[in-house]
Amino acid sequence: MELLLYSILLIASLAVLIKSADFFVEGAKDIGIKMGISPFVIGVTVVALGTSLPELATSISAVLNDTSEVVIANVVGSNIANLLVVIGVAAIISRRLTFEYKVLDIDLPLLFISALLMYLVLLDRDLSLTDSLLFLFGFVIFMLNSVTSGAYSYKVEPRLQRKAWWYVIGGSVLIWLSSEYTIVAIKKLSTLMGVPTDLIAVTAVALGTSLPEVMVSVMAATKGQNAIAVGNVLGSNIFNTYFVTTIPSFLGKLKVPDAFVHFHIPFMVGMTVVFAVISLTRRISLWEGCMLIAFYIYYLSHIMNEIQ
Repeated sequence: MELLLYSILLIASLAVLIKSADFFVEGAKDIGIKMGISPFVIGVTVVALGTSLPELATSISAVLNDTSEVVIANVVGSNIANLLVVIGVAAIISRRLTFEYKVLDIDLPLLFISALLMYLVLLDRDLSLTDSLLFLFGFVIFMLNSVTSGAYSYKVEPRLQRKAWWYVIGGSVLIWLSSEYTIVAIKKLSTLMGVPTDLIAVTAVALGTSLPEVMVSVMAATKGQNAIAVGNVLGSNIFNTYFVTTIPSFLGKLKVPDAFVHFHIPFMVGMTVVFAVISLTRRISLWEGCMLIAFYIYYLSHIMNEIQ
């Protein structure tokens, strides 16, 4: 009975977390427009931040609740889910996911560098201050590239809403509360099931916090906006690696489980290479989308073996 209750708490907390992040983004967009900020700049900053807010919020709560191993698990699990599940589902729905060359020319190398850098930095199982500053530098480079290249052009209509401030304030409060309860549920489920918290985070929480990326990419794919579908994943993964990993590290020391250095992070790097290879033709077919989903099923089966 207790296991069921905390499972429901985890699902409910993730649902509120995702919806509150959506409220925050909507309010922030309207406020930005009212202040005269370019809709494009809002798109590459607020929208990019918004889809990764669930990961950031749960990671900060994890450090504050002394379960910092959740941070790396959440980031790695979300990045793997984005590459395999989000891109895979988008390719299956669109049947042929095509995208522009500039995504491959600049953003894909930046994605690979971020994944490889994470692996190299965490080989010693420690994220030092120098490493964190290096990650922040990488994040600044990525944001400057996004703004100057126009790689992610989101169309934001100038809708001025009086409730925008309530969306931002209410969304922020709900994000904080739901992330706290998410971590409480993870810790309790870990104890009840006898499963390490990082394995729960790399599966259930990572999939849950990746839902905003799923929705954005799938909706973009159904509308034929394939560059946004792919760009959302690339941007989210880079944001997760550089920003979501770094900010919690300023609040406390991050624990890096051995399994992540030996398998999970190398698997993330490997899947980044696979994604790069199948992207060379500037399209991802239906069958390649199915292959990505199959890779994710293999990943989950490996985690089940770890648990056993």
